[in-house]
Amino acid sequence: MSEDPELAAIRAARMSQLQQNTSNGAGGAQAPGGEDESKRAAEEQMRRDLLATVLDSAARERLARIALVSPERARQIEAILLRMAQTGQLRGRVSEQQLIDLLEQADEAQSKSAPKKGTIIFQHRKSAFDEDDDFDI
Repeated sequence: MSEDPELAAIRAARMSQLQQNTSNGAGGAQAPGGEDESKRAAEEQMRRDLLATVLDSAARERLARIALVSPERARQIEAILLRMAQTGQLRGRVSEQQLIDLLEQADEAQSKSAPKKGTIIFQHRKSAFDEDDDFDI
C-alpha cells in the first residue's frame, strides 16, 4: 500500500514531537515559565502547519469562519482532522464539502450523546365560554 509522502512527513514530525515531549517530561525537572510558553507556541504552530497541509484553501477559510463564531467547535473539528491525519485515515487534502460532511457527522454524534432537554407543551383548554354559545348580557 503506497502512502502519501506528505502524510508520512506529518506523522514523522508528530512522532518526533511526542518523543521529545516524553523525554523532556521524564527528566523530573520542571521547565521555567518561558520554556513552557515557547513549547506551547511551537505546538500551536505545528498544529497550524499540519492543518494547512491537510485542508485545502476553501476548507481552511470555512474552518477560520467557524472559529470566529465558535472557537470551541473549531478546536473540536481540528482535533478530529489531526487525529484522522495521524492515523492515516485521510487520503489527500480535505475539501470544503468534506469538511461540511464532517461537521454534520459531528453534529449528529453530539446530538445523540447530549441529554435531551425537556420540552414544555402548552395545552389550551376550552372553557365554558369558548363555545359558540350565544350569551346575552
